[in-house]
Amino acid sequence: MSESELESGPSTIGVDANDDGWPVWPTIDWVLSKGRMIPGLDDLVDGLALSMVQNGAPLSRLRLSMRTLHPLIAARTAIWTKNAEAPKRIESTHGLEQRPTHAGSPLAEIGSTRRPFRRNLQDGLTSDDHRVLHELAAEGATDYFGLPLEFSSGQAAILVFVTNKTGGFGDGDLRKFHALASVLAPVVEVQGARDVALALADTYIGPRTGRRVLDGQITRGDIEQVQAAIWFSDIRGWTELNNTQPAEVVVDQANRYFDMVAAAVEANGGEVLKFIGDGVLAIFPTQDPGDERTVCQNALESARQALRMNDQDTGPIDLSFGIGLHFGDVLYGNVGSQKRLDFTVFGPAVNLAARVESECANLGETLLFTRAFAERISDTAVIVANQSLKGFDGPREILTLDET
Repeated sequence: MSESELESGPSTIGVDANDDGWPVWPTIDWVLSKGRMIPGLDDLVDGLALSMVQNGAPLSRLRLSMRTLHPLIAARTAIWTKNAEAPKRIESTHGLEQRPTHAGSPLAEIGSTRRPFRRNLQDGLTSDDHRVLHELAAEGATDYFGLPLEFSSGQAAILVFVTNKTGGFGDGDLRKFHALASVLAPVVEVQGARDVALALADTYIGPRTGRRVLDGQITRGDIEQVQAAIWFSDIRGWTELNNTQPAEVVVDQANRYFDMVAAAVEANGGEVLKFIGDGVLAIFPTQDPGDERTVCQNALESARQALRMNDQDTGPIDLSFGIGLHFGDVLYGNVGSQKRLDFTVFGPAVNLAARVESECANLGETLLFTRAFAERISDTAVIVANQSLKGFDGPREILTLDET
């Protein structure tokens, strides 16, 4: 197969169902009927490879790699290998381009040139060939063929076929791979868009809330009342820190604090809803009527973990923050203008948690909570104040843990 034919793809190359001994149309039909309904990259690759092999394709390995938009993950990959129990999943972190495993590899070349890459592994590899080709050849592979899956957005995924068939792939195999790629590309693009939407929703809204938005709860006034343990915290001396330290130090301090709080909250079933300046609003919603004690205990454990992490932190500046906890009914859902919405919680219970937290500095405590919260935890609590809070009638008991 000539280089021009290799690059021209299915638009100018006919695909014979009997070419090179295996029909591609059953797999194309699988992609269009069943494959497009599969939400996960791993399962999609698994089903695609199995369909090809069942129809006689000389396939020993199939790889699909796709860039993603995520704060931690640069690309997702699924690798099907013949006789393996399940596809291997790889999530590559940012900085991928500089790593020896990627730099100069066939994947890097396909990604940069947007052209197919073919290497017969029986032709005698040299030191100029990337180590991944040497590794595949050492495992018995005889041929490697990869090509881009072009998306309407201008981005692309990469699909790689490997065989251990003596003599490698035939021209008919390559034509069928091109045909499969053209059909598979829009399916993978839709899946990639869904992954990006989930990543953005998880990152900017939170896992639980983000999925509610993606599931269609996007109408202003789409509100429900839920019971939840409510967390509010902020950094002590934040204004002074901003006034006395360089911007990069302030940002680093804020990120250290947010990392501690988010890790503790999420580890105990809570969800961070808002970063408000130096403040954090999080909730631990009940799922069933009997969950009150569980979510409050989880919120308390989160507070302990966050404060413990801060005690163990070795950053250049000592960081101090206060935490206020309360349990009550909150309104959870969409509010905002007609064109700009916010998915959040609000109501008197949220305000009370914020007011209690604001007393941490005044009372010299790092953790305070309400009587409603104290009644739902197993730890012994002690009253540290009984006072009026802004916006609320009458004095309120403010408690902390009894450490005696």
